[in-house]
Amino acid sequence: MASTTTKVGHALAKVLGIDLHYRSETGSDRVTRGESAFSIESADTYVEREPTAAEWFREITPSRHDVVQYFVRLFPFLQWITRYNVQWLIGDLVAGITVGAVVVPQSMAYAKLAQLPVEYGLYSSFMGVLIYWFFATSKDITIGPVAVLSTVTGNVILKVHDKLPDVPADMVASSLAIIGGSIVLFMGLARLGWIVEFITLAAISAFMTGSAINIAAGQVPALMGITGVKTREATYKVIINTLKHLGSSDLNAAIGLTALTMLYLIRFVCGYLAKRYPSKQKMFFFISTLRTAFVILLYVLISYLCNRSHRANGTKPIFSTLGKVPRGFKHARVPVVTTEIISAFASDLPSTVIVLLIEHISISKSFGRVNNYTIDPSQELVAIGVTNVLGPFLGAYPATGSFSRTAIKSKAGVRTPFAGVITAIVVLLAIYALPAMFWYIPNAALSGVIIHAVGDLITPPNTVYQFWRISPLEVPIFFAGVIVTIFSSIEDGIYTTVAISAALLLFRICKARGRFLGRAKIHSVIGDHLLDPDVENKDKSEYPEDKPVRKSPAEGEDSVRDVFLPIDHQDGSNPLIELEDPYPGIFIFRFSEGFNYPNTNHYLDQLVDTVFKKTRRTNPATYGRPGDRPWNDPGPRRGKEVDPTDSRPTLKAIILDFSSVNNVDLTSVQNLIDVRNQLDRYAAPDTVDWHFCHINNRWTKRALAAAGFGYYTPESEDGAVHRWKPIFSVAEIGGEASAAAEAEARENRMARKASRATVQDIEGLAPSSDDTSESDPFERELTQSKAYGTMHKATRIAVVQGLNRPLFHVDITAALNSALANVHRKAH
Repeated sequence: MASTTTKVGHALAKVLGIDLHYRSETGSDRVTRGESAFSIESADTYVEREPTAAEWFREITPSRHDVVQYFVRLFPFLQWITRYNVQWLIGDLVAGITVGAVVVPQSMAYAKLAQLPVEYGLYSSFMGVLIYWFFATSKDITIGPVAVLSTVTGNVILKVHDKLPDVPADMVASSLAIIGGSIVLFMGLARLGWIVEFITLAAISAFMTGSAINIAAGQVPALMGITGVKTREATYKVIINTLKHLGSSDLNAAIGLTALTMLYLIRFVCGYLAKRYPSKQKMFFFISTLRTAFVILLYVLISYLCNRSHRANGTKPIFSTLGKVPRGFKHARVPVVTTEIISAFASDLPSTVIVLLIEHISISKSFGRVNNYTIDPSQELVAIGVTNVLGPFLGAYPATGSFSRTAIKSKAGVRTPFAGVITAIVVLLAIYALPAMFWYIPNAALSGVIIHAVGDLITPPNTVYQFWRISPLEVPIFFAGVIVTIFSSIEDGIYTTVAISAALLLFRICKARGRFLGRAKIHSVIGDHLLDPDVENKDKSEYPEDKPVRKSPAEGEDSVRDVFLPIDHQDGSNPLIELEDPYPGIFIFRFSEGFNYPNTNHYLDQLVDTVFKKTRRTNPATYGRPGDRPWNDPGPRRGKEVDPTDSRPTLKAIILDFSSVNNVDLTSVQNLIDVRNQLDRYAAPDTVDWHFCHINNRWTKRALAAAGFGYYTPESEDGAVHRWKPIFSVAEIGGEASAAAEAEARENRMARKASRATVQDIEGLAPSSDDTSESDPFERELTQSKAYGTMHKATRIAVVQGLNRPLFHVDITAALNSALANVHRKAH
């Protein structure tokens, strides 16, 4: 009895003129005499149920448990904090203190890149490492000021200053952090971390390399003590102007060049000694890691000896120093964010957000793979967002994950994200205990620290060569990003690489080429011997002793099988293997990049063109008069008949391999319908059978079935009834009654029998009567049945695909067998 809802729906459909029975799944109401496709002897029946819209909504609607888990996953530290132990604490202490010693001088140097006083770098470092561990899914990442983001922030501050000269730089930086952080936080809460996957490795590498060159070039004037060079111009201009003013270098060059040389020298020597003395590798690692702190302390001592009298007298120091740094959080306040400030940097928000995401996610994923754990990109976006939203309340500017500090933290043996708290304590001590010392830090030494840090971001030539070996098309994208960054700006370089990568992706999708497959007979071999099952039945005396008889890898498995390879051998298969269409007039076509509206025309045009080239029209006299022919198929010239010697076959069936197709859409299905109608006219009065295999999605099956695919299509409209042959794939249901289970039991009994025989031989006992297979009825039954060869009566079987979709097949072989059966049926 139909429900009230069903009755109302049917009545409404009748009023609106909607045909609910828009297809007949048997293809014809005239199928009689028991030849329906919906039955199969000796197998459990199965009718596939179509998915419904209500089912789809139920799948995407979160349950109460899902909602609870969503909020629990926002705080990943709850999963491990209760198991925190002393061993983890020791590892976190070492890593946290090590990173803290590095982050203090780096953060002050990066603040200068952001056109801010150095104390803002310390504030950003403190907030980044303090907040992140609550939301972290990575134990290695360290959030704080980074060179590239600091440079982008500095560019934004300078642009806003030109429009709003009265707005302080720190207010612009805090506004940028809050707005950018809010966008990223929203993306994380909405679980949109997958968006980051659209940024390719080539784009990331180009962005990092171009930015590193840009930053390094901009620091050379300060390193050399050169004045009068605008370091915010395009990189190539900065390099040219620096070379022009090279003669105006002063004493700062001695500080900067020696500091930079010492940084590289310490790293090189420690790396060499670590290889020379592996037992002391850990010690040399920590010395190398702390080289920045050592160099800064050394030059603070030199600066103190040279400039202490100048500081006492208030005169200009001998070489440029950092100057006064306030103690504590002097700039803590509620950030002021106005629409005027936001509109002034709105055009720079996309690049800022991309930089916030690109470096952090790529670094965290990389170190997660190295250290055998998986990050949650969406949760990492939450961590970045919260850090940047709350950081400005203590004076922080935009911060994200740092490559160099993350690498140090990982190598130092960090155990949990709690190491960030240790680093925060080190930074806090620096903020309150070391400002007096900061006055003596030479600016040239800080420039050397920046150049040394960003040098690791440059992609080495060997890596670029590996890019070329893997994907030659993406190497030009890499160079385009680097060149645009050098000759324009970091922001333009980001947009260039992302846009070109997206264009390449669309081109690959739209111009995807399908492959026509041919059948090849494959033999498995061991060494130079064919795995021929018949060899087992031959006399071993025919073979020399050094060439023992080879057997198949699995007992009962036939080593000869059919596979389907691209006819054009574009998959790299041996071109000496001749492949043809599996049968005259039957084509197997495999999609390569999905089947959706961007590439549907390209696929189907290729399919139709090949079909027309390899087949002939079924009825050459379809058009009675020349004027009845379409203009694009004018036929033979006047006075000439159709070539009677044309030996091409007529079109019989098309098999589509959907192994790479997950979803279809209206455009692709409608175009497939159009091609079906086109080829039916071409094959008239016959019809073309359409078979599908490897369909992986129920919604795809529903879409194809709604378009009339998947079941029998009547061949004529004259009322004649034709028999057709549905061929279904069946499989063992499994369980204790399956042949596989019986074969396993047989192997176990044989092993036990061999073990007992060995014991009896050793002890001199005669075999007992119950050791023979003849005494075991189950053994006799299994021996007499051909376990894998045929289905014996004890095995239950069922069809794999739904009986209501006889033209949807489990694999190509099943589809081809069905197509061949109906071709032979039509021939007779």
